Amino acid sequence: MKIGELSKRTGVSKETIHFYIRKGLLRKPRKIGKNVAEYNENYVDQILLIKALRENYFLPLPVIKDLIKKQKKISPSEKSAFQYLSLHFRPQDRLVLGEVVGRDAFCDATGLGVKWLKRMEELEIITSDEREGEYYYSQDDVLIGKLLVDVDFLGLGPKDGFDLAEVKHIIEFIRELVLNSINRVKGREFDESRPAENIDRWSKSTELVSLFFYHIYRKVVKEEYKKLIDNYENNNITDNQ
Repeated sequence: MKIGELSKRTGVSKETIHFYIRKGLLRKPRKIGKNVAEYNENYVDQILLIKALRENYFLPLPVIKDLIKKQKKISPSEKSAFQYLSLHFRPQDRLVLGEVVGRDAFCDATGLGVKWLKRMEELEIITSDEREGEYYYSQDDVLIGKLLVDVDFLGLGPKDGFDLAEVKHIIEFIRELVLNSINRVKGREFDESRPAENIDRWSKSTELVSLFFYHIYRKVVKEEYKKLIDNYENNNITDNQ
C-alpha cells in the first residue's frame, strides 16, 4: 500500500509516519519508484501499537523504540497479546471516564449489540444503576462490554459455543470470596477516632485485591493456554513429518 492508504488506515498523518521512520521506530519501506514507497500490513500493526503506547501510556519515543526492539524477540502470539493489553489497559480511563447513560449510548461505547446487552444484564454480567428513568453504566461495565466484543471476535463468544452462564458462576464465586474477606475486615477492631484513615485503607484495598485476582487469573490462563499452544504445535510437527 502507499503512504496515503497507510495514513488513512492508522489515523496517523504522513508527516508523523515519516518522522517515525527517521527516528528508527519504523524501518525504511521498500522503494518501488523514485519518490514512491510501498508499505505492508506490518506497518499498520506497528503504527497502531506506537499510537496506543503514546496515547494510552504517554510513553516517550525512546522508550517506545526500546519496547519495539524487545518485541522482535518474542513470539507472534505474545506480540498479539501485548497489543491487546496496550489497547485495554489505559491508565487515563481510571481518571477521565465517567458513567455512560442509556442503553443506546452503552452499545455505541462498547460495540455490544442490544440483544446481547439484554442477555448480559439478565445474567448480571453487566449491571446498571437506574436513576430517574435512566440507566447508568459504570466505567467497569463499559470496559467489560468492550472486552466481551473482542472475545467474541476472537471466536470465544456465545455463537462459538461459549456458555455465558459460566461467567455468571465466576462472578458469583468471586463475590463470595470478596464478601468473606469483607466479613473478616468487619470483625477486626479499628480506631474509630480515625475514620478517614480507615476509609482510605479500604479504598486502596479495592484496587489491590482487584489487581491480585487479575494477576492470579492471568497467570493460570497463560499457563493453560501455553499447554494448548505447545500441544497444537507439537501435533502439527508430527503430522507434517
